Amino acid sequence: MAIRPRWGLAAALCAAACLLGPTGSHAAEPHQALCAEWQSRHPQWIWCDDFEVDRLSSYFEYDIRHGRFVREAGSGVGASTGMRAEYLPGDPHGGSLHLAFGKTPSEYMRPVDEGTAKYRDIYWRFDLRLQPGWTGGGADKLTRATILSSDRFAQAAIGHLWSGGLPGSDPERLYLDPASGTDELGALRTTTYNDFPRLRWLGAAGGQTALFNPANIGTWFCIEVHMKLNSRDAEDGVFEYWMDGRLEAQRTNVNWIGSYNEYGINAVYLEQYWTSVPFSKVQQRYFDNFVVSTARIGCAR
Repeated sequence: MAIRPRWGLAAALCAAACLLGPTGSHAAEPHQALCAEWQSRHPQWIWCDDFEVDRLSSYFEYDIRHGRFVREAGSGVGASTGMRAEYLPGDPHGGSLHLAFGKTPSEYMRPVDEGTAKYRDIYWRFDLRLQPGWTGGGADKLTRATILSSDRFAQAAIGHLWSGGLPGSDPERLYLDPASGTDELGALRTTTYNDFPRLRWLGAAGGQTALFNPANIGTWFCIEVHMKLNSRDAEDGVFEYWMDGRLEAQRTNVNWIGSYNEYGINAVYLEQYWTSVPFSKVQQRYFDNFVVSTARIGCAR
């Protein structure tokens, strides 16, 4: 049965060891600039941001949250530059980065590539760490890929990876929660962003690792997500994610969008919006090494 979020607004394991980097904590690894000359080294990559260079103006939306979601030296993997997100007591907003690519329905949604492709199969990855002493679980919102389908931000599909706020869920784990904004044949139903009443919820799947257990707080984890749209009139879509190269959860035989084909997957968000867990202290989490690709990326740096 599909698990629906409470918010109102807002595969097999890869056996090729050479693809994946070390597992577990990356804090002691010497830092190398992941995104140096990435266009020539990784032509399958759509985007790379290791935050060593300020690329924030390339995102079509960047919510700095009054200086609480910013590039910061020492916040990244191996004490490199990363993104630091800070939550304040009583304020659910922690800032966001919204990246557009491929064909989009509005000039406002500025793509980082040529802006013509209709992507049907993408991967994205990033590194995540919670500050020592973090409490309260996963802070709800984390990341999603979506098909933006109108200038009012109607969505034909959404691949959520989030935590908390799901009935019966474990607050220490991440959950895949795919949703469709079309009917089963492919007619667009949504009219605006997060149009939850018009979404088809396709069934959540929880990860194996208790990422937000106290034993894992303060450790860097590499998270990679894969969203593959279904073929026309088929239920062969895929949604899955890995952590440090280990498959955590997977949904197959997904009918994301029926025969809808006006736009492909054209945005990935990194976000923080904490609604379901009350907290009473300032808390921070950190991001690094954000990549979007048309092929597996892995955790090597």
